[in-house]
Amino acid sequence: MSIFDNPFDPNRVMNGCNCGCHADQSQHEQETVRQIQRVAAVSEDERYENVVASAVLRSVFPNAATRRTFLQSLGASTALAAISQFFPLKTATEAFAAGGPLEKKDLKVGFIPITCATPIIMAKPMGFYEKHGLNVEVVKTAGWAVIRDKTLNKEYDASHMLSPMPVAISLGLGSQPIPFVVPAIENINGQGITLAMKHKDKRDPKQWKGFKFAIPFDYSIHNYLLRYYLAEHGLDPDTDVQLRSVPPPEMVANLRADNIDGFLAPDNICQRAIYDGVGFLHILSKEIWDGHPCCAFAASREFITQAPNTFAALTRAIVDATAFSSKAENRKQIADAVAPANYINAPPIVLEQVLTGTYADGLGGIKTDPKRVDFDPFPWNSFAVWMLTQMKRWGQIKGDVDYKGVAEQVFLATDMIKLMKDMGLTPPPAKTIVVMGKTFDPAKPEEYIASFKIKKAA
Repeated sequence: MSIFDNPFDPNRVMNGCNCGCHADQSQHEQETVRQIQRVAAVSEDERYENVVASAVLRSVFPNAATRRTFLQSLGASTALAAISQFFPLKTATEAFAAGGPLEKKDLKVGFIPITCATPIIMAKPMGFYEKHGLNVEVVKTAGWAVIRDKTLNKEYDASHMLSPMPVAISLGLGSQPIPFVVPAIENINGQGITLAMKHKDKRDPKQWKGFKFAIPFDYSIHNYLLRYYLAEHGLDPDTDVQLRSVPPPEMVANLRADNIDGFLAPDNICQRAIYDGVGFLHILSKEIWDGHPCCAFAASREFITQAPNTFAALTRAIVDATAFSSKAENRKQIADAVAPANYINAPPIVLEQVLTGTYADGLGGIKTDPKRVDFDPFPWNSFAVWMLTQMKRWGQIKGDVDYKGVAEQVFLATDMIKLMKDMGLTPPPAKTIVVMGKTFDPAKPEEYIASFKIKKAA
């Protein structure tokens, strides 16, 4: 259930298909076209009501089956009235949508030109920042190390970041330790493993020994998912292959020049390799972990403390843009908005294939998956805990780790969750994480790490 869905629709709370919206996969496939045609954009007021109500409902009924039973037994209107009796949804919604005087209106927000940054980028040409009283310059940036350094140096007020980066920065991994927070996840899924065309007959990862792979950054979900995938197929990512950090915009050129054999990268990079005829899509990242986070909207705690109203307005703009991005019928319009050279700099057809989920696979096939990439901003603490386990598994962190504490400090819930805490309510529990068939329990991170045969020696 996306945080933007109608929280009182009992048919949106089961997890029997890839998108979690239908009882089973066949129902999902039959409904896809009808969904795209009939989903109407909700008004801003309704959007905020859904965001707040969804958070409350998840908190009261953490289990999806229990939520479904509750909603089906009472009906939507009665369920809404029942919830409203003990939580003032109208007041909370108004508080979420409102804001005090802005401490700073002119802001710089950095981004990497990839579809993961869609809400941050399209919020500029489509007026979402201006709607909230902000004059935001979105700054195209060459690579993740540059994003990190410019944000740490306060050249950027906030930034598009890989979701593990704020965790690493807060812990002082690769930089001085500076407290950073993630108020919103930018995208879930939306990545893939792409191989050079010369490897089209090597679909078994056991055949990849000696391959050179590009990843966007050491502290990236791409690094951790690729390592996980390789290790599950019996390859040690530190000895059996070479992993290189390459800025996403440079990956296709490196594949064409035969400098690398493949990469795990954002889908627009994968699709550009296919468009240029130099690569094919081996697997979508959602086939490794469906619903995984990728990029995030991040800012320093200092910025939040010094400009809380500005930060709140910026977060609301991102939530609005993310809600717009989450609707299938808006994706073509968004592709056109983010395609120009000052943004992603890609043919609109490449971006359409990513955002709509109907795409060429590079091997002569056309595939359809409307959830190839999705936009759901909730920063689940379990996401951060999983990332920390992989940081420790591969030697980026040594010694004891306060998994829960770090996750709570860095991965913030959006404004409505802050409101829930102020009112003594418990935020929603962690999402169930299943990676390649293995369920992750965020309460037992050390046991999870110990369960893997292939990992870096302590």
